[in-house]
Amino acid sequence: MGEQITVFRRFSFKIGQKLHISDGPRKGDWEVVDVDEKKVKLRCPVSSFMANWDRFCYFVEEKKAAWPSQD
Repeated sequence: MGEQITVFRRFSFKIGQKLHISDGPRKGDWEVVDVDEKKVKLRCPVSSFMANWDRFCYFVEEKKAAWPSQD
């Protein structure tokens, strides 16, 4: 029997992807302009503001699993 854990994975941004960030300081709609291993460049579709940020979004999944992980 496992424990309820939360799993985080780095989100795989794709150029041209349209995003909606639902909360936090980067809340709003964005389009991915560029992405590399460390940074993601986003453009606001309303103001055309360009932001070049450290990669910050993570996919979250909740599941039952052994904790701590044996990997």
